[in-house]
Amino acid sequence: MTTGGARYTVGLGCDRGVALETVHEAVQAALMLAGARAEQVTMAASITIKQDEAALLALAQKLGWTLVFYPPEKLAQVAVPNPSETVRKYTGTPSVSEAAALLAAGPDTSMAALVVEKHKHRGADGRNATVSIARKDP
Repeated sequence: MTTGGARYTVGLGCDRGVALETVHEAVQAALMLAGARAEQVTMAASITIKQDEAALLALAQKLGWTLVFYPPEKLAQVAVPNPSETVRKYTGTPSVSEAAALLAAGPDTSMAALVVEKHKHRGADGRNATVSIARKDP
């Protein structure tokens, strides 16, 4: 961890079976968009159905991030700028990455804290990863 500066939380969504490289590329691109570094991330988060997703687990271990998972009912309660009915159809919540980033930032974090909204990346493996980044208040 760096000693000063902003802190962030990262929300992660992905296709089942996504490659670690695809998720890592998506995270690197989103951090660049935010003007942030991996060391400034205090936590990453996703949805409970991804608790066994190898790429997410490997990424968190590689970057030294705590990774938490939220149930769809909890994610669905979070107001987000880019809800998706397609995501709701498959997961039970209209948002995974944005809602997870906001929940990880703190219980009363508003969508205004999102510094990167729903950044989508399609990897060489043909699978998709979505990353959102929220600023975490001290």
